[in-house]
Amino acid sequence: MDDEGHRRPEGVSDETVEALGSLSKALETTECARGHLFAFHQLTGSADFELDRAVELLRAAGHEDWAERVRTELVGRNVIPGHWTFQIVEAYDRTYYQAFRDLEREAVDRLAGGRGHLYEAELKEARRTRDHPDHTPRPGHPDHTPRPDSSATRTPDGPAG
Repeated sequence: MDDEGHRRPEGVSDETVEALGSLSKALETTECARGHLFAFHQLTGSADFELDRAVELLRAAGHEDWAERVRTELVGRNVIPGHWTFQIVEAYDRTYYQAFRDLEREAVDRLAGGRGHLYEAELKEARRTRDHPDHTPRPGHPDHTPRPDSSATRTPDGPAG
């Protein structure tokens, strides 16, 4: 994206940029929560399939009653009344996540001309070191002049080694 895509539109206040940044940060946190929800879904499914192995092993060890208890009480059991984990993920997406994404997108569109991450772009600009090849405002920026000594192994006193 060019610099214009992350430049604050005329008339957008500091307060608006900060508020949209906070809204986007909250959405990013929700994205992480959603990832954990998918992890919960996958881990619970993996545990359910491992129960099949436990049932087989209990039977092989001569514990038919325990094998049958595990099979009937745990294999395929709802994690909350009436729901498997995929249904929880779908309900979360439908009830909360999609509404959150839509509202955040609409706020950025209406309040900042569709330009996302303004808060972060301005923070980057304020924190970067001018004329340093690893602090350019964007990839391919004309100020970027690669130097052989600009690796991540540099120390304040010069190249590490």
